[in-house]
Amino acid sequence: MGVASLVLGIIALVIAIFVPGVQWIGAIVGLIGIILGVQGRKNPEKKGIATAGLVCSIIGFVLSIIFFVACVACIGAAGTAGVLSGY
Repeated sequence: MGVASLVLGIIALVIAIFVPGVQWIGAIVGLIGIILGVQGRKNPEKKGIATAGLVCSIIGFVLSIIFFVACVACIGAAGTAGVLSGY
């Protein structure tokens, strides 16, 4: 589970940073990675990789949420600017 958490955390980071407009997918993948990372830390043999996966998943999840909110705010601002200017 630790390896799966690490892979999902890296995918969440890549989606959050490099793929605009679909950050909600990164948030879902990051959340699943967090769950698997917590479960993977129970195994003492793979505790280190599970911790790395947990950290990557948390960072990917948070960045995905922040960038998603920023995209929604930008779209809202652009829509409001069009309405206020009379178009």
